[in-house]
Amino acid sequence: MERKLPLIEIIALGFFMFALFLGAGNIIFPPLLGQQAGDSLFTAIVGFLVTGVGLPLLAVFTIARSGGDLNDLSNRVHPTFAKVFPVIIYLTIGPFFGIPRTGTVTYEIGVAPFLSDESNMGLFISTFVFFLITFWLALNPAKLVDRVGKVLTPLLLLLIVVISIRGFAAPIGSIEEAIGKYRDGAFFGGFVEGYLTMDAIAALVFGVVVINRVQEMGIKSESIIRSYTIKAGIIAGLGLSFVYISLSYIGATSVKAIGVQENGGAILSSVTSLLFGPFGSIILALVITGACLTTSVGLVAACSEYLSQRFTRLSYPVLVTILCLFSFIMANLGLSQLISVSIPLLISIYPIAIVLILLSLLQSYIPVSRGVYIGAIIGAALISIYDGFTTAGIEIESISTALTFIPLYSNGLGWLIPSILGGLLGLLLKNTKPLS
Repeated sequence: MERKLPLIEIIALGFFMFALFLGAGNIIFPPLLGQQAGDSLFTAIVGFLVTGVGLPLLAVFTIARSGGDLNDLSNRVHPTFAKVFPVIIYLTIGPFFGIPRTGTVTYEIGVAPFLSDESNMGLFISTFVFFLITFWLALNPAKLVDRVGKVLTPLLLLLIVVISIRGFAAPIGSIEEAIGKYRDGAFFGGFVEGYLTMDAIAALVFGVVVINRVQEMGIKSESIIRSYTIKAGIIAGLGLSFVYISLSYIGATSVKAIGVQENGGAILSSVTSLLFGPFGSIILALVITGACLTTSVGLVAACSEYLSQRFTRLSYPVLVTILCLFSFIMANLGLSQLISVSIPLLISIYPIAIVLILLSLLQSYIPVSRGVYIGAIIGAALISIYDGFTTAGIEIESISTALTFIPLYSNGLGWLIPSILGGLLGLLLKNTKPLS
């Protein structure tokens, strides 16, 4: 008889996935959205939740229903695409961007404010300790749920709940008028902000991590594994929604007290100081450090598991060591250069990932031909890759002008219509058979 997990284990899985998603960016984005959205907060946060929570959940469902293999999803487009796209995904959100950034953000927000003299030695020691802990936690993936889902996440969530309750019970000000893009387009403003969390890409990675943890618990049935993974995703989605709504409200009520700030980190720093006095900086440091650490551990584990399967000569422990060491070096020496390359790459691949997720989910219910996949991916890629180049500072004025005529382009969704048209064109092509 198939073993079933007790409720406490399912909740721990959900907390584990929640912690994987909840990086520093997920904590810093909502307060800034709240400040700018003002009295349009409700509309803006709905848009944010659609892409910041809805898309990642769809990605988790897609991975769960497909058996948890990003290679299989990518192969639905083309075998060559399957050889390239997953590697780009893992390397970009892993050692080339996501993992090193967790170390530097921990230093900048969680450590540097307590140092009288910021220096490279402070960054060196901070990131060394950070990645040493990451190495220890990621080295034994079978214990990740116990260590992260049952210990770190509840503590992290408790701190966020404390901040949220205080912010709701004793707001430091009233909600002001919306500013900037939220004046006339609050929904799309929030929609694009959630889109830029890049969590839909992360979900393609983290969904696999959770599936592997469920299998290590002795669950063999594909349907039960799928069920537990989806339940974990729902718990994670509810947790993320709570964090986003709470922190955006705190941001929305902060304008009178602290003024309009340039980033969410500055907002949280000022607000926690006002709400908790001298303990505010400590609470914020613990929240950011916890969020960055759990995300770092998840990314290291996910990348190591994937690369050990792709390159069988490298074992999981060896890859964990390499990734932690590489990320430590980059966090100290080359992160700014990596970010300048990685962000345009993320902008380029994110719409492609969304199209792959949506088509794969659709295929769970109706047959989808390879031609539709190819056409839709090409349609999205033509726009998103150019957007990536413009983000990197490479722009052709005539092309940029022409693209403004594409519906939704000004809202950051210029790839949507070309993707739909490409998919329809692929559907009309001859000799395109439904994928099994």
